[in-house]
Amino acid sequence: MPQDHAIRAMLEALPMPGLVVNQSEVIVGANAAARNLIGQRIEGRPYVTMLRQPALLDAVEACLRQGKPRTAPYLTNDGSQHSTFSVHVAQVVVDDEAPMVLLTFEDVTQVQAAGQMRRDFVANVSHELRTPLTALMGFIETLRGPARNDPAAQARFLGIMQDQAERMNRLVGDLLSLSRVEGDERVRPTTQVNLRECLSSVMPLMTPLAEESSVTLVAELGDDPVAVAADRDQLVQVVSNLIENAIKYGGKNGKVTLRLEVHDYLRPLRGPGATIVVEDDGPGIDPVHLPRLTERFYRADNHRSRELGGTGLGLAIVKHIVSRHRGRLRIDSVLGQGTTVQVALPLLQPEGSGVIQDHP
Repeated sequence: MPQDHAIRAMLEALPMPGLVVNQSEVIVGANAAARNLIGQRIEGRPYVTMLRQPALLDAVEACLRQGKPRTAPYLTNDGSQHSTFSVHVAQVVVDDEAPMVLLTFEDVTQVQAAGQMRRDFVANVSHELRTPLTALMGFIETLRGPARNDPAAQARFLGIMQDQAERMNRLVGDLLSLSRVEGDERVRPTTQVNLRECLSSVMPLMTPLAEESSVTLVAELGDDPVAVAADRDQLVQVVSNLIENAIKYGGKNGKVTLRLEVHDYLRPLRGPGATIVVEDDGPGIDPVHLPRLTERFYRADNHRSRELGGTGLGLAIVKHIVSRHRGRLRIDSVLGQGTTVQVALPLLQPEGSGVIQDHP
């Protein structure tokens, strides 16, 4: 029939799932995307039995009766993740027949997730700053009042205030760093860096912290240069962060090993690559925490992390830097045996890469 052909052509032209409901409340047309979303045999069936969600059913009924456009949410789950669609419901007339209703499904899952992430981020930053700010305000009030003439109390409170101020400074610094790496994440580095030399330069920076914690630092980097396309400062930041975590959370009198491995082929990179390995022999991390360690402000041990000066942003920064370098981050841990963090980076292609040589 000409009308069926016109409906089919209209639906197939849509860049999103779409279906048409007639005045008899029957689905008379659906494109392939709509069939994949709702069901392969939806045409010819009443819309109430296929869509089922009250808000959307009310929107379709109102549009059928009153002719005014409506918008309603549609939630679905493919077995692995939830998806949210914004459904626009509007009347259409095809071949001068009775008005029908066109439903178009716009996937807004990522938009909603981004909005929720922003809200969570603001809430977390506010929470992280509120504690030290409250402490500072309380101690200032005490110093101006009861402790005004108590030198011992003043010295103690000023020491605590300095710790809280340093905590806020670290948090602000990490927030700025995270903002920078997120802004640069889509810009691939083009400078040639000798990865072995870069890692070697980190060891002296970490030695004082290791000595303070009675931790033995070991470097197994080899002698041959390893060329990667990278932002050298960001790689130093990644390795420093991972070694600092290993020292702090691996425990006193432990051992932290920094190792560089070169592979002709790495499956995650689909080509030759180098792996930076940071390994400790500490208490390890409960496996339940591993999938979330790179989330902003996520801590496996809140009290201990704050006690050691952690902001909860370090591994989030590492994740974004590794992503910018088209690399892969992997964290493995066994309780009582330690934690191993691996950063895999693609090796520099020798010809035609257009990479700028790095001359530190």
